[in-house]
Amino acid sequence: MLFRRRKPIGLSERARIFFWPRRSFSRSFQYFGKRILRLSATPHAVAAGVAAGVMASWSPFLGFHFVIAAVLALLFAGNMLASALGTAFGNPLSFPFIWTASYQMGQYILDDGVQTRVGGIHLGRMFKELDFHQLWEPVLKPMLVGCLPFAIGFGVGFYILTYVSVSMFQNRRRRRLSARRPNRDDLSNSQTV
Repeated sequence: MLFRRRKPIGLSERARIFFWPRRSFSRSFQYFGKRILRLSATPHAVAAGVAAGVMASWSPFLGFHFVIAAVLALLFAGNMLASALGTAFGNPLSFPFIWTASYQMGQYILDDGVQTRVGGIHLGRMFKELDFHQLWEPVLKPMLVGCLPFAIGFGVGFYILTYVSVSMFQNRRRRRLSARRPNRDDLSNSQTV
């Protein structure tokens, strides 16, 4: 094979690269940023899509973030690809902070003066008996209620940041392209001579 390594990497090196990329996380963030800026849509559509993805990342329903982001993007008239890229806000590094913050905020909002303590949850029994109340009341309900203020706040923040960035990028690109394009009046004058 043309681009194969001479010495294959081992399992421990693959695990290290999975958790800490060779080129650092900043390169991945730059890639996502440039990918979002280069989308061919209006600044509002791109910004609404990114905001929808960020808002969906706060949801405690793992596995449904893309679906939630797509529905929110439809509601906000956002770009679907931008909403999918916006879900990258929720990643293995940020999920512990997202879940902790949303759970704490939900406990604070739903606090009725009675200290509720989450006991042990037996997932096997819950799925066998389909008793989702065991997971809903102590964990999912506070996380779902607590994620709403964060989702709205981060969604608005990312909308503004993305809208301004995409507007500036598209204006700069238009100016560059118009400067490269020869003036049409000069072309028509040269052709008539």
